Parts: sequence; C-alpha cells; structure tokens
Amino acid sequence: MEISCAFGPSLSTPDHVVLAEDLGYSRAWIYDSPAVYLDPWSILSVAATRTERIGLAVGMLTPALRHPLVTAAAIATAEGLAPGRIAAGIGAGASSRWLLDEKPMRWRDVEEYVAALKGLLAGEVTQWRGKVLQMLHPEGWGPARPLNVPLLIGAEGPKGLAVARKYGDGVSTFVNSAPQEFDWIMRLVFATELEPDESAESDRVHDAVGPISGLGYHAAYSWHGADAVRALPAGEEWLATVTALPERERHLHIHAGHGVTINDIDRHLIPRTTDSSSAWVGSADEIRLHIGDLKSLGVTEVTFQPGGRDIERELRTFAQLSADYRD
Repeated sequence: MEISCAFGPSLSTPDHVVLAEDLGYSRAWIYDSPAVYLDPWSILSVAATRTERIGLAVGMLTPALRHPLVTAAAIATAEGLAPGRIAAGIGAGASSRWLLDEKPMRWRDVEEYVAALKGLLAGEVTQWRGKVLQMLHPEGWGPARPLNVPLLIGAEGPKGLAVARKYGDGVSTFVNSAPQEFDWIMRLVFATELEPDESAESDRVHDAVGPISGLGYHAAYSWHGADAVRALPAGEEWLATVTALPERERHLHIHAGHGVTINDIDRHLIPRTTDSSSAWVGSADEIRLHIGDLKSLGVTEVTFQPGGRDIERELRTFAQLSADYRD
C-alpha cells in the first residue's frame, strides 16, 4: 500500500511537500478549487523543482474550469519538470463547483473531457465539443508525446466508475469503497493522532478535523437540501443561520474555508468531532486499525490530508503511525 498526502494549495504547500518527501510519503496530491486555494499547477511546479522522489499530482481536477488543451499543457509542463513523477485526478467537481454556486458536471461531459485529454497526451488528433485539437508544441517547447501520465478518476457511483473503467488508470473515493477490480484505488482520509491524555474534543483536535465535519454539513445541504441537514446534530441551528443569509451569496459563506479551515458558520455550531468514518481521531494503534480496514477492502493508496494550524505535526505523526503499511 502507498501512503500519500494531500493539500489545499497555499504558498506554504511546497515546503510541506518537501517535508512529505523527507518523511517517505509516496505522492503529494494538490487540490483544484480556485475559490479557496491557489493555482494547483503553479504550486505543483514549485514543488517539482524542490523535490527529487515524491510523486506529484493535481486532483481532483474539475474539467469545467479548464479547456482540455490547457490541462494537457499543464501536465506536460509538470512532466517536463519532474519526469515520471506526475499524475492527475479528474472528477465531476462537486465541491469545487459548489463554491461557484454551480452543480457538479454531468458524467457524460466528464467522459468526453477525459477522452479528449488522453488523446492529447498521446499526441493524437482528437475532438472536443466538435472541434479538432492536437498538442502542437515544437521540439524544445515541451516533452515529447506520448505523455504516459496516469489519470485517476474520482468516482463514488456507477456513472463515475463506468468512466474509470473506460478511460482511467484507477479510481479515487472519499465516501464509498471502489470495486477491487481496479489495480489502483486511492482513498482520501482525514485524521489526527491524540496526544497522551488529550481529549478528542480539544481545541487542537477541532482545529485539525473540524473542517471535515463542517464539510459534511456543506455536502448534505448542497446535495440533498434542508431536510438532510436537519438530521445532523445541531442541524436546525446550522440551517437557521444559513437560511438567514442572502440566497444570492449564501454559497460564499457556506463553503468558506472548504475542508481546510473552520468557517464562521461552522465554528460554533458543528459538534466537536470524535472518531468517525470521515475523520479518524484516536491513538496511533486505533488509526492503524482504520488503515488496515481500507487495505482489506482493496485500497492501494491511502491519501492523508493534514489539517489545522500545525501541518508539519500532522504529517510527521501520520507518517510514523502508517509506516508499517508502506510498500
């Protein structure tokens, strides 16, 4: 099993990727959500110039944000800087689209995009939205095609898995378990190891995994509406605060901080989290059991997103407790 890490890109992310390489992580994933994070390809390129071994990937890319030729050129740039170390993940863009007050893409549109991107990376003449495309970079202006950069598909349901089977090199999940038919199954996880005698409801723990608890409310509201939120702890209070906001700009407040910081709505309303399927909180041995459970389900890459104000601490503790599971 590979143990990787993931970051919402900031100016500090290259430093964190350098540390991740020193700690033995297999790959660093960089998120793509321009409303809350910096440009993933720019941050990845800086990290590429400062590292030698660690794999580097942007994921999950949101196709609606970029023309496939723009993405192909970005991948080529990264591959030129870090040959053999680049990968990319592509999905329907649920969370990044919510921040734009948009719905996730239709999977048939994602499929068309992935097909065009793979053709471009192969050096082929391809089509997208009725237009003929090809990477025309002359010798010296980019690495030679074909570019054998693996593409992971972020999929939770049957439509996404069908795209992964047809065009992907593997599948990434956050909620559901992917079928073991895939050779590459990545699972995104959130966790923090407790200090001796530390409460799971401490301020430090809340800072580290609270953003993910908040994300559960954001997703419930965006996917399923008010009734889904009412079923959550303090859901009525959260909903009352949200619905009091102007509807036109409500999404700006709901999704602020998106997965990396606790926003003003969530901070005083969401409960202090304890160990759950979305955020592991416990001793090193308890978190190891969770990793073992994923391995038994066929997961081949566990990707840990460190949270809170002390990213270095989180990277170090997870690297240490997961060491026995690394290939």
